Amino acid sequence: MSSPLYCAERSYVTRAYIKRSLAAAIALLCLPLAAQQSDDEQESSWGMGLGVMSSQKAYTDMDNDTKVIPFISYQNEYIEILGPNLKYKLPSFELSDTNKFNFNLVAEYDFSDNDPDETPILNGMEEREGGFWAGAQAEWQNDIATVSLEWLTEVSGDSDGAVLNLGIERTWHIGRSYMLTPRVVLSRVDKNYVDYYYGVRADEVRIDRAFYQGEAGLNTEVGVRGIYMIDQKQMIMLDLAVTSLATEIKDSPLVDSSTESRVMLGYIYRF
Repeated sequence: MSSPLYCAERSYVTRAYIKRSLAAAIALLCLPLAAQQSDDEQESSWGMGLGVMSSQKAYTDMDNDTKVIPFISYQNEYIEILGPNLKYKLPSFELSDTNKFNFNLVAEYDFSDNDPDETPILNGMEEREGGFWAGAQAEWQNDIATVSLEWLTEVSGDSDGAVLNLGIERTWHIGRSYMLTPRVVLSRVDKNYVDYYYGVRADEVRIDRAFYQGEAGLNTEVGVRGIYMIDQKQMIMLDLAVTSLATEIKDSPLVDSSTESRVMLGYIYRF
């Protein structure tokens, strides 16, 4: 599966599934190429595109954020590279044509941060950095749905956080040109992650911002991806998602919403 360059975001969950939606879309463009090659003869391929994304974060009084996202993808038999992201493909296990297990080692640099200048509730707080993340993922592809499990931990010593993502999605083909893929993703974020991004330290306390230590919690994302295939090399993608935040995040004095939302429209071309 090819993967695109992603744009820096303030929320790990939002960022991760922007990346996955784009990666899944580009993978569909690669199907005609893959069908002509055996696994041992897979050639390198790459693509690029442009997207517009509008997202609403849960931090108090934070404005809706709209930005343009350029992205690029590259893959060969063993690796996928997307800017600061790397995937190393381990041997897959195929039970049948419609029942397959894929395993990968993954690493990425997360440009996410909490900028104190973005909203008054963060003013005077120390900026929270993104950092390097590494881990592993497993994917079960079958004729009913695709189930994925991914574990990532921050290894550069900023948050020391960890995230475990369990996702399920299914794609319906409508005619020759349209695809619709609903999904549900459960993301367990650990205590270190919640405390780092949503906690308030003793020296950051003020009248409207009480001391807060985060605990581990479970976020739930519901989303849908629609794709229009212009031809074998071009596509247009629309992705919608709403994330219900864990109680441990909603209880933070930095947050005034129980959900985050995202809309993304993108164009992708495979060379």
